[in-house]
Amino acid sequence: MEDLRTAIREFIAEREWEQFHSPKNLAMALSVEASEIVEHFQWLTEEQSRHLPPDKLAQIREEIGDVMIYLTDLASALGVDPVEAARSKLKINEQKYPVDLVKGKASKYTEY
Repeated sequence: MEDLRTAIREFIAEREWEQFHSPKNLAMALSVEASEIVEHFQWLTEEQSRHLPPDKLAQIREEIGDVMIYLTDLASALGVDPVEAARSKLKINEQKYPVDLVKGKASKYTEY
């Protein structure tokens, strides 16, 4: 993760883009890129979404890369370790969604 963070910082610094990378702008860019992933799945059936042609998968892979870059940069700008944040959130979710209550169900925790 640190290697990726360093590569992103170097890429941004070489282009003097730090001035544009406020947390607000990074959050907005992250949202846009996540929406671009969704766009690829629009109008597909569940089955089609599970069996993407190679060219479509390659396009989605690039969008996932964009999301990862902006998420990593946003986390860095805010001083958040994204891996630790994910681990912490997983522990919270384990409490909100106990296996014995939600196994095989897609309900939100407020619904049980």
